[in-house]
Amino acid sequence: MSCSTTLPPREAVVMPVAASVGALGRDLKVADSKGEVSDAATRNIVAGVAAEGHAKLALHHLQVMADGMPDVPLYRGNTARLLIDGPQALGAMRAAIAGATRRVLLESYIFEDEGLARQMADLLRSKAAQGVQIAVIYDSVGSLGSEKTFFEELRAGGVAVCGYNPVSPFERAGFWNITQRDHRKLLVVDDRIGYTGGINISQVYASGSFGLHRRAPQVDPLKNGWRDTQIEVQGPIVPALAESFEHQWNGQGCEGKLPPPPTTPTPVQGERVLQLLLSQPGQKGNPIYRAVLRAIDAAQQSVHLTMAYFAPGEDMLKALCDASRRGVQVVLVLPSKSDFGLMLAAGRGYYQQLLEAGVQVHELQDAMLHAKTAVVDGVWSTVGSSNLDWRSFADNAEINLVVVGDDFAQVLEAQFQRDLQASAAITPAAWAERGLGSRLKEWTGRLFERWL
Repeated sequence: MSCSTTLPPREAVVMPVAASVGALGRDLKVADSKGEVSDAATRNIVAGVAAEGHAKLALHHLQVMADGMPDVPLYRGNTARLLIDGPQALGAMRAAIAGATRRVLLESYIFEDEGLARQMADLLRSKAAQGVQIAVIYDSVGSLGSEKTFFEELRAGGVAVCGYNPVSPFERAGFWNITQRDHRKLLVVDDRIGYTGGINISQVYASGSFGLHRRAPQVDPLKNGWRDTQIEVQGPIVPALAESFEHQWNGQGCEGKLPPPPTTPTPVQGERVLQLLLSQPGQKGNPIYRAVLRAIDAAQQSVHLTMAYFAPGEDMLKALCDASRRGVQVVLVLPSKSDFGLMLAAGRGYYQQLLEAGVQVHELQDAMLHAKTAVVDGVWSTVGSSNLDWRSFADNAEINLVVVGDDFAQVLEAQFQRDLQASAAITPAAWAERGLGSRLKEWTGRLFERWL
């Protein structure tokens, strides 16, 4: 299949700002820690987002969100801070855990048993000894390289630990499906501060990605200095993150009762408006996929994607091509090297169609790209665990946060430009000259991408 060449007319934002604010006051579902807010409060929130700049674009995307997912609330009154690479992100996460007084909820696809991951485990045991209640969910396949004794030590230290869908069908009765995985990365501390994104509890994040090989050319980029992105949030969105953890814990029949949430509402911490998107294996109509697809379909100026594993399927391919052909600047930053070579080849199998449609494709050099972020029209942003590949769409539990408004989008856009500067452009002329071996790998990757 090639990208569509018969396009609908580009949608225009013509409704006056005041009228859009009024309509969204009725259409949007906005909540805080006390529950859903009134239409009047929603109008004030929408007006605040519009006032950040690019008002019509922001209102346009809010309307798209209201139309596409009317039952998925937006949360007002949050802060959102972008964290780049392991040293910054894991440093912030460790500091938050060190300050915990009540409970810590940690969910990670990979939880290693060495290096900085073991340091994290030591910190969790230390806090448990101080009376803080700690619960950890790790994915049993993602963490297969960690010794069972590592998790037994955590349990012995007072940490409640649960492996998602155990590899052995006899480990926990009723919870065995080797293809369905928990790919989420989540930390919630005292229902006060939360983190999500692409960063696992792994030694590959021991150093940052930028300038890595100018400092230490002998370092293998697949083993250290991964390029990744995390988001730190405070405010009413955090109890929703905690609730998602509790749902996973209870749904897996994990042993141990989780500590109760605080009885007092989480106070407003800032101005950011966020939406929490969650997916489960086998779920019909993956909310994360639908949200990204709708944002691209609604794009009017730009689509900037940074994606670690890219095998988007025909619907997403068409959306990207159609956006480019109607005049939207579509730019992708993708990996040049990967810990999963066949997935890299599968993604490259889409390049020809993308380039023919005018999509700009770039590959990050030197570092292993593991981030999963998007900025659309400079007003709609997402950071999370979900890649654009079949496993994320169909077989994984994933988590993404969407942030609406110029202020956060500008920060994420600045990081996108830094990644772009560290990347090499894939030109149509150069791509046409690639060898037969590369083409065969791409064909093989596309053939098996559904099972990668």
